[in-house]
Amino acid sequence: MLRKLIITVAGSLLTLLGIALIVLPGPAWLLLPIGLAILSLEYDWARKWLKKSQGYMTQSAYWLDKKIRHIRYGR
Repeated sequence: MLRKLIITVAGSLLTLLGIALIVLPGPAWLLLPIGLAILSLEYDWARKWLKKSQGYMTQSAYWLDKKIRHIRYGR
C-alpha cells in the first residue's frame, strides 16, 4: 500500500510538473516521460500514455533528423 502511494505521488508530481513546463520554460520533454514511467509501474493507463508519448518522440526525432540532413546536405 505504501509503495503504491509513493509511486502515485512521485509520478503525479513529475507528470504535472512536466505538463506545466510545456508552457513554461523548462525540460517538459524530460519530465513527462519520467513521470509516466513511474506511474506505469502501477497503472495501465499510464503505460498506454507512455507508449503513445514514446511514439511521438520517435516521430519527432525522425522529422528533425530529416530537416537537419536537408539543411546540411541539400537533399
